[in-house]
Amino acid sequence: MKTPVIFDKFIYLLIIFNVAAMIMESHVSIRNVYGDAFSLFEAFSIYIFSFEYLYRVRVAYMDNRMKGVSKYVFSTFGLIDLISILPFYLNQFIKVDGRFLRILRLFRLTRIFKLGRDSSSLKLFVKALKGVQNELKFTLFLSVLAILFSASAIYYLENESQPDKFSSITESIWWATVSLATVGYGDVYPITVGGKVFASIISLIGIGIVAIPTGIISASFVEEINAVRREKK
Repeated sequence: MKTPVIFDKFIYLLIIFNVAAMIMESHVSIRNVYGDAFSLFEAFSIYIFSFEYLYRVRVAYMDNRMKGVSKYVFSTFGLIDLISILPFYLNQFIKVDGRFLRILRLFRLTRIFKLGRDSSSLKLFVKALKGVQNELKFTLFLSVLAILFSASAIYYLENESQPDKFSSITESIWWATVSLATVGYGDVYPITVGGKVFASIISLIGIGIVAIPTGIISASFVEEINAVRREKK
């Protein structure tokens, strides 16, 4: 059993309006004038999204009883549906401080991903990721090791010269991460000869580390596309 097309279209429009409202609300001048309207629209949207979530749970139950419910609730889009409404209710029933409230409001961004529910391309991409999840886990493990090694090495090389910027291995993780990712913001950088030589080597290694998951995902995605084309033939 599928949800009605007109219902899905309404939800998509509501998501788009939510994204637009979120962007406009970030402007202080607009928020000061239409703050109450934004709050009312947010509450209205949450109630609609809550109804949608419960409706999809009901549809899943009618399709395959509790197995269907479990499959939907723990699916990617099921979790997105839940996360997009949960912060609102947490804020209503649990007293939270301003910092935690700002973090909760970040979860509103997950509504954007609801737009991809019926996207065949997105589903294909997710399937491609699942097909190489073991390889990606190993790459992630390798990246974490490389970051920890780089942070430790640069700490011992630069701590004496820059105790404020490389005060600990933990503080050095930021430099190691941006360097291995080949981003290089330039806010923290080595000044000693040993640090510069090490940074050069790490930057070259970082290119390879970034390229590995990119190549794995690309190959898996192409393989899934070819599989779909063969099925159509």
